Amino acid sequence: MAERSFAKEVQKLRLGEGEEFAGEGILAITKALLECGVGYVGGYQGAPISHLMDVLSDAQDILGELGVHFEASASEATATAMLAASVHYPIRGAATFKSTVGTNVASDALANLASGGVTGGALIIVGEDYGEGSSIMQERSHAFAMKSQVWLLDPRPDLPTIVKTVHDAFELSEASNTPVMMEVRIRCCHVHGRFTAKANQRPTMSVAEALENPRRDTQRIVLPPASFLHEKEKIERRWPAAVDFIRERRINEFFGPEAGKVGIVMQGGMYNNVIRALQRLGLADLYGETEVPLYVLNAVYPLIEDEFLDFCADKDAVLVVEEGQPDYIEQGFARMLYRAGATTRLAGKDMLPMAGEYTGQVMLDGVGAFLRAHAPDMLSDRLRAPNTVETDRGTDGLAANVPGRPPGFCTGCPERPIFAATKLVEQELGNHHIASDIGCHLFSIMPPFELGATTMGYGLGPASASAFNAPDAKRRSISFVGDGGLWHNGLTSSVGNAVFNQNDGVIVIVDNHYSAATGGQDILSSRADNKSKSTQHPIADAVRGMGAKWVRQIDRTYDVNKVRATLKEALTTEEKGPKVIVASSECMLNRQRRERPLLKKAIDGGERTVKPRFGVDEDVCTGDHACMRLSGCPSLSVKSLDDPLRDDPVAHIDHTCVGCGNCGEVADAAVLCPSFYRADTVYNPGKMERFADRTRRRVIGWLQNRRERGRLSFAEA
Repeated sequence: MAERSFAKEVQKLRLGEGEEFAGEGILAITKALLECGVGYVGGYQGAPISHLMDVLSDAQDILGELGVHFEASASEATATAMLAASVHYPIRGAATFKSTVGTNVASDALANLASGGVTGGALIIVGEDYGEGSSIMQERSHAFAMKSQVWLLDPRPDLPTIVKTVHDAFELSEASNTPVMMEVRIRCCHVHGRFTAKANQRPTMSVAEALENPRRDTQRIVLPPASFLHEKEKIERRWPAAVDFIRERRINEFFGPEAGKVGIVMQGGMYNNVIRALQRLGLADLYGETEVPLYVLNAVYPLIEDEFLDFCADKDAVLVVEEGQPDYIEQGFARMLYRAGATTRLAGKDMLPMAGEYTGQVMLDGVGAFLRAHAPDMLSDRLRAPNTVETDRGTDGLAANVPGRPPGFCTGCPERPIFAATKLVEQELGNHHIASDIGCHLFSIMPPFELGATTMGYGLGPASASAFNAPDAKRRSISFVGDGGLWHNGLTSSVGNAVFNQNDGVIVIVDNHYSAATGGQDILSSRADNKSKSTQHPIADAVRGMGAKWVRQIDRTYDVNKVRATLKEALTTEEKGPKVIVASSECMLNRQRRERPLLKKAIDGGERTVKPRFGVDEDVCTGDHACMRLSGCPSLSVKSLDDPLRDDPVAHIDHTCVGCGNCGEVADAAVLCPSFYRADTVYNPGKMERFADRTRRRVIGWLQNRRERGRLSFAEA
């Protein structure tokens, strides 16, 4: 159950020749794939292209009508390996996943695909997850394009340009027999706009037709001596073909006056930020008309030498806007200028930050600094001083006094009690080495749990603990892996590895029924019925199939006592070999997405429904807040009382509570104060319930009044 449905929006994919398409960048990319006659598509979800997978999933009926095969791949390597269908057959194929972690996983298949080359167009759409909004290490896709010699496109964040780039990418791939990567940032994926649609095309050859007419060419298989010839072919034939195509098709764009004292060269994805900076400097208007010549690289690899040198011919200085490190593009252009003996001054990372996201403010400061240094007359009186941040707003001590807001588990998350139980076990048995993994459970490294020492990759939590398999050690390591990471590659790389090497550590598989961290997509072990996928395959069965003997299944993680007891047993048992705990409860976000509409429908229909809520008895709560140190739920906060005899604030549960019960479970397991209570809100109650409610209110009111009458009071003199 994905976090967002595109069931309505995908109907726009049926638009025909000449009709206007209005929507989001993700939808535009999908429409372009269909216009290009793509034969098959695969991919793995992950920000910022999670929604592209969701769009494709919701559009399966439309894809089927056109004869397009779609697969939600097990991993990025699986998705890239799919493109093997384009090696011998004239079938256009596409794969999509998040970079750079996804490209890391796909690099083996990518290298083999690029070496042998392709016959049909092969397009890899990578979500360039770089910058302040990213959840991964700060790296770029550019190195993979250079390493494997695949061409890298970076379209301007504008729907007509994005669509054109997809069309160009397939033709470039076929013209040079090379796979093409297209990187799309968040601002490209989710920009809104319009373009004139073309008719959808059926693939010239379907995968079914290819199966009926098998082909093979040993020269395309990566095996010596052919693999040695591939490298020569890349340089002598494929590279020149790509350069010629990019130049002749005019994939790169020029804006502004033809001549000028200075100019700016940028990645296509940086265009909007650059033009916005020029607008703020008074050198461009809202429609992109600019006084500074711009060279926009919609193709960032390979670079077109004669295009760049022509752009620099009459200029004193040129600024290269390249987000991220290393500065591959700047180095390439510097080499071109040096070999040509040009006198144009090349600026780049000396004016802009070496690394980090080029936000609007960063771009304004960098472009402004470049113009002040090399063309101050262009600025006139419009902006002569660097942009400064006002400091007289009384915010000087804000950072010191306001605590940070680290990422954490959602309200009601079933993973929170797992780590509460882990903390309780460590209180009893001492600290352990804990290896974390990619996924929602990685939030356990933050307060209040502060568990976990490392994270090495998706599905690699237990693998990263394998070095601690010491037979003479008195303690065992604990490692975590999510259900998404397990099916991605953890079953072999982590569980299988632990079984094979007789690892004595404890492996906790956090099973929330979905690939929750990427948007709640179904996976092999999902409990939901999926009309196009096979689900409901128990993780415990798979783990036993890998050879694990000590396996425990917990079907309700909110039972903190049971989780704690099971984990303690795993850490203290005399049995050797990996100890595997499968801790299962449904992701609360997905559960709420499913249940809230049903609950609203039932209430609106007059049906009796009960919704649980939890609260804290202010008179019982001691105010030591130990419950928060073992929970961290966003709905659990503090509240100040009006009672002058009680200075400390008490625990308080706000209206966002979803009634998961974790507060009470943790309080019970940790032997905390019994101040938590459950209250059931009844909607559309029956007659007897209304009568009982009225009776209770009268009795309670009478008791309260009697207590007030007997209370000692001091009247004012």
